Amino acid sequence: MKAYSNDLRERVAAACAEPGATQTAVAARFCVSVSFVEKLRQRQRASGSLAALPHRSGPAPLLDAAGRALVGACLRQQPDATLAELRVWVAALDGPVVSQATMGRAVQALDWRRKKRVSMPPSATPSA
Repeated sequence: MKAYSNDLRERVAAACAEPGATQTAVAARFCVSVSFVEKLRQRQRASGSLAALPHRSGPAPLLDAAGRALVGACLRQQPDATLAELRVWVAALDGPVVSQATMGRAVQALDWRRKKRVSMPPSATPSA
């Protein structure tokens, strides 16, 4: 969800500063929630700023660039390794211990496609 614009934040703060204005009335006037008005006033009192906080991107990935490079090297050595085998192999090479799902996302991020057909020996008779 996108943050409210700074213009709206300033208008809400100005409306709250009017004498006799309640937070409920200001929220109804600008079609925002009462909790937004409360948090905006609290933020203005605490920091003096009305600007929105920067977006937090979530937890840091367990496999950084070096870990992904290690996975890529393992895949180049053994292209048909399973995710479980890759997990053990990377952990044995002093890489991070990650889940199978994390390893799967790392393999996808490397744009590595797994082979979908089982290898079969060539037939003895020509098919044509």
